[in-house]
Amino acid sequence: MSRERRAVVVGGGISGLATAALLARRGWSVELLEAGESLGGRAGTWEADGFRFDTGPSWYLMPEVFERFFELMGTSVDEQLDLQQLDPGYRVFFEGHDEPLDIAADVRTNIERFEEIEPGAGQVLERYLDSARSTYELALARFLYTSFDSLRPFMDRRVLGSAHRLGPLLLQSLERFTARRFRDPRLRQVLGYPAVFLGSSPDRTPALYHLMSAMDLTGGVLYPQGGFGELMAVLERLARAAGARLHTGAEVTEIRTGAGGRRGTSTQATGVRFRDAEGLERVLEADVVVSTADLHRTETTMLPRHLQTYPESWWARRTSGPGAVLVMLGVDGPLERMPHHSLFFTRDWRRNFAAIADGRVPEPASVYVCRPSATDPSAAPSGQENLFVLVPMPADPQLGRGGVDGGGDPRIEAIADAAIDQVARWSGHGDLAQRIVVRRTVGPADFSEDLGAWRGSMLGPAHTLGQSAMFRAGNRSRKVDGLYYAGSSTIPGIGLPMCLISAEIVADRIARELS
Repeated sequence: MSRERRAVVVGGGISGLATAALLARRGWSVELLEAGESLGGRAGTWEADGFRFDTGPSWYLMPEVFERFFELMGTSVDEQLDLQQLDPGYRVFFEGHDEPLDIAADVRTNIERFEEIEPGAGQVLERYLDSARSTYELALARFLYTSFDSLRPFMDRRVLGSAHRLGPLLLQSLERFTARRFRDPRLRQVLGYPAVFLGSSPDRTPALYHLMSAMDLTGGVLYPQGGFGELMAVLERLARAAGARLHTGAEVTEIRTGAGGRRGTSTQATGVRFRDAEGLERVLEADVVVSTADLHRTETTMLPRHLQTYPESWWARRTSGPGAVLVMLGVDGPLERMPHHSLFFTRDWRRNFAAIADGRVPEPASVYVCRPSATDPSAAPSGQENLFVLVPMPADPQLGRGGVDGGGDPRIEAIADAAIDQVARWSGHGDLAQRIVVRRTVGPADFSEDLGAWRGSMLGPAHTLGQSAMFRAGNRSRKVDGLYYAGSSTIPGIGLPMCLISAEIVADRIARELS
């Protein structure tokens, strides 16, 4: 009788939970080790005085990716989540303009609103979205669900037939692509902002990623009732139901190796060494190790130098996504001028992005605000509001840590104060600061120290041309057999849907290589 195959998954964020669930469902004996006290990783939650905050992702995009994952687990999104359509999907406040722009759930309405701002822009947007949709469908069918371990995705007839269009999209920036089609800076900003979801800026992101507009401008934005913490709870339940054993307070300190690699290397992953919640050193043996922790931390702290596929010298040549200051606010009374999602764009946002890239704090900064209490009554006590404010910053842990009730490092609290004042003035809620009853901040040092994030980045390596698709870090060690990677540091990239895809392609690769 053959021995049961054993896998250790490092990290309990979305990619770790999804990887553990998929491997367990396929018959593996799975142990997941999460260093923190709770599961979820960047997609965590924090509660205080009846307020519940998502501490990370807050946009539910690419719904077909979630549906595909749940189908692999023998269930469906409808069975597991209560999704609400947001309308408007989001509201955009522009510096120097009194009226904001609402992005609707209906594409025809968005075309009409573009036309109102710039005559002729409606028809241009139609063509833009047609291109975005076809590019997105091609990426989903041929590029996102692949490990790039062969040339097969590029030999597809549809890909070859689109080469004349894909080439120019790769070789020009999203900023230039939108500027050639729209004159009004506000419309360019709406179409360029998805670069921030990719940990980059419009001037550094390939125009290929205009495909992101096929999601929010045509399909609308969804929200899972209970927040993204509920999504993580569902993944946890599915992983446990499949047989995975999930451990918190278990910090992996070493990926153990031995002789006998199967793919021509001389080294094989044999398990991990970790420190448990009581501080005791333990060892778990395994046939496969999948690290979904930050790839920089995995490679440079859990492996000796001669076994690192991505050593410090490799990271020195890479571009980090931005850092962030997060501000979680419980507010007394209504905030009716802000819907579920709001964006606050500065007039000169090239200067904004340049400051971040140069390691300087932008003043003023473009800001994102989520008000989940607009949709979800469980996010805040009755008569009060829940605000999550995200201020993109340089990925620099030296900016400091946040804290509760103004107890963070002075620079972080000053950035938070400026953002609160900006949101209050631009949204027309001038007394916002006086109505705050709960406050917590998070800074780049928190991302670095609590999540092990490279350079304190909010998201991971930016999606520049040299860090996208086949140029991004791969999902298998080239030095150690049986060691695989998943998560936002690796292919296909940043964001909850990408992390789900990452889990699926690494599980498929393991099945293919170890069958």
